[in-house]
Amino acid sequence: MTTIKILLDRLVFPECPRWRGGSLWFADCHDGKVIQMSPDGDVVSAFEVPGGPAGMGWLPNGDLIVVSMAELCVYRRGVDGQLVRHADLSGHFRHHANDMVVDQAGYSYVGEVGFRPDEEARSTSVLLIRPDGAVAVAAEDMMTPNGSVIDDDHSYLVVAESRERRLIRFKIGTGGALSDRRIFAQLGPDEVPDGICLDAEGCIWVASPRAHAVIRVHPSGHVLERIETGRLKPYACMLGGADRRDLFVCLARDHDPSATRRERRGAIGTVRVETPGSGRP
Repeated sequence: MTTIKILLDRLVFPECPRWRGGSLWFADCHDGKVIQMSPDGDVVSAFEVPGGPAGMGWLPNGDLIVVSMAELCVYRRGVDGQLVRHADLSGHFRHHANDMVVDQAGYSYVGEVGFRPDEEARSTSVLLIRPDGAVAVAAEDMMTPNGSVIDDDHSYLVVAESRERRLIRFKIGTGGALSDRRIFAQLGPDEVPDGICLDAEGCIWVASPRAHAVIRVHPSGHVLERIETGRLKPYACMLGGADRRDLFVCLARDHDPSATRRERRGAIGTVRVETPGSGRP
């Protein structure tokens, strides 16, 4: 059985991992911090994000942009380390802005949970944020749009639609417009998709907390590989390392902030895989 090696523990709730410049970056959402980690598990740097960080990426000039979950906005962080508002999502989102992917030209796609735990489930949108921070609706009628990937040719976007247990594929057009919506994969009853990443064969690694596993899904929809995570649940994953064959996994016992902050059982784990990473994030 493939075993995940824990690199860094005592986190609160790690999510939205990214590989950049020889480091893993991730959001410790419930601790309010973005953390940069070395491949060996050492913390290189950290900074706080008001409202709690989630999805992140980099603009063409190197500025980091990061979602604020509670403030329903996206912050930009330049070389001076100061955070300024890049985009306001509050005109479209109602609750808990979530993951985001940024393309090579600075166009970003961001989703949200869409409803509170005590509310009836309802649909929401995937928003397009242009490089200047302007916001538009890219796709409507999405049930909890979550992790997202863009292929190397920047021809398509895949979004994990958590509530429907499926991956949705869109064609990317001029100016970041989305079209040709179709199902990339319909997953099993317990395979609720959260964070995702893409590999060089066009397969998608899916973190599925309810299944306690990360699964590798072929474009045909078939699950090719499955890595169990034991008592910890996987909430996101990212291919990185020198050859992009290290699958980093964000792990936690729960997603309830009252529990995660009290227990601090979040962790970053890693496992070697055969096919290297590709695309974005």
